[in-house]
Amino acid sequence: MADEKAAADRSQVTYTYEGLDMRGAAEELRVRKAKAAEMGGTERVERQHSQNKLTVRERVDLLFDPGTFLEQSILAHHQSQSPQMQGKHTPADGVICGVGQINGRKAAVIAYDFTVMAGSMGMVTELKATRMREIALKERIPLVWLIDSAGARIQEATGSMFARTGDLFKEQVIMSGVVPQVAAMMGPGAAGTAYIPGLADFVPMVKGTSNMALAGPHLVKAAVGEDTTAEEMGGSAVHNKISGVADREVADDQACIDAVRDYLSYFPSSNLEKPPIRENADPVERRAEELYDIVPANPRQAYDIHKVIKAIVDDGEFFPMKPDWARNLVTGFARFGGRPVGIVANQPKFLGGALDVNSADKAARFVWLCDAFHIPLVFLMDCPGFIVGTAVEKQGIIRHGAKMLFAVAEATVPKVTVVLRKGYGAGYYVMNGRAYEPDLIVGWPTAEISVMGPEGAVNIIFRKQIEAMPEDQQAEARNGMVAMIREQISPYVAAGWSFIDDLIDPADTRMTIARGLEMAQDKHVERPWRKHGVLPV
Repeated sequence: MADEKAAADRSQVTYTYEGLDMRGAAEELRVRKAKAAEMGGTERVERQHSQNKLTVRERVDLLFDPGTFLEQSILAHHQSQSPQMQGKHTPADGVICGVGQINGRKAAVIAYDFTVMAGSMGMVTELKATRMREIALKERIPLVWLIDSAGARIQEATGSMFARTGDLFKEQVIMSGVVPQVAAMMGPGAAGTAYIPGLADFVPMVKGTSNMALAGPHLVKAAVGEDTTAEEMGGSAVHNKISGVADREVADDQACIDAVRDYLSYFPSSNLEKPPIRENADPVERRAEELYDIVPANPRQAYDIHKVIKAIVDDGEFFPMKPDWARNLVTGFARFGGRPVGIVANQPKFLGGALDVNSADKAARFVWLCDAFHIPLVFLMDCPGFIVGTAVEKQGIIRHGAKMLFAVAEATVPKVTVVLRKGYGAGYYVMNGRAYEPDLIVGWPTAEISVMGPEGAVNIIFRKQIEAMPEDQQAEARNGMVAMIREQISPYVAAGWSFIDDLIDPADTRMTIARGLEMAQDKHVERPWRKHGVLPV
């Protein structure tokens, strides 16, 4: 009874609000937000600048159109009770999250702040990031990570708390192919923040300041006894030229942000939309007569396929993907008549344009990316086939080549193929030959479509016959046989059988591709129902 009486007495207490003032409350809020916006403080901001790095807030300002960014949870901070975190001040808990506009279209950002505990991911950090991932998926808008982070915040993540931190990667997988995902490496990305780019669609890296690896140098030393540096293990040169994890090496933070904005301009906001069409003043009927001098008629002479691409696309603008890795194949984005396309092109300057393990992987991933977001594909074929020999067989060339075959065969976007010169063997198939459903496949008058080149065919078919001849007659006989085989693989034979849709003047390549894409823009393909294919990875 006494407890009930006490409770009743408390219920009669009248609270007063004397001394409270709305202006004062608003001023306190302003001061708190301003304090949070100072990030890790003047000294750490200066240290960031001394390393040729912008602060996280400067990066976000560059990423979004002026006046469009709406930040969320600026007042967040760590809530850890661990002894190691007591007395720590973590403004915004080291991550800037929000939504703004990039080139007039909405996008979300998760940007780590290295001035706050080295941009490490704490529990509140991840709560904020999870919120952004939810918004990006729900609103169907691109998600951009600006990564400058030491990885998981060990002071908070030790013990059983670690078990709750895996949602990030699962959610990235769920978002894959639904909304564009960009992971811009603008500083370190260790452990957890190294897998973000591994699952993202586009990964630019700033030269000299960015790196990514599953473990830092100290952990590597403790685990395997190897002495190394962050740059040696996972710098921009490593991942752009050797591992193939990154997609572009850029000079500085400004160039990195520019690359992100440019990349997203080719993409729809989600897989529910078509890519945006840009106004274009470059006539699609424009002839590219410079191609006569760029590409030699002799199939054994090399040239630079980049010059071909720039001659035929809108305003010569091309956005390459992985330009420094697997250089025997060129992939990237351009436009025809303002419409974004993905280009897959053999590069005769490297390995004669022949395909190997890395180039097959490069092509497969790029084709899957374009197909996921309704970006049409243009194949520029000048391919002598796949590299052969014991070395590539031990690397799994069959498995990797099958991956490229799988991707090209599976793609249902509009596809246009131009056979410039060589289309030999399996190289013809994976570069979207006739059997792989090109909506338009055309050839130049120099095109050669065959199981192999004439020289190789002569070596196999007539080897014994030539060896039986006197030596002084062999060269002339071989040349005659090569000429005979070349007649058999003439593009006019393929055109005569209607194995290609047309032979075109090289100068009309731009116009032909544009018309083919326009013809196929409403393409609809139905496949047998399946949960998913079994990828030959």
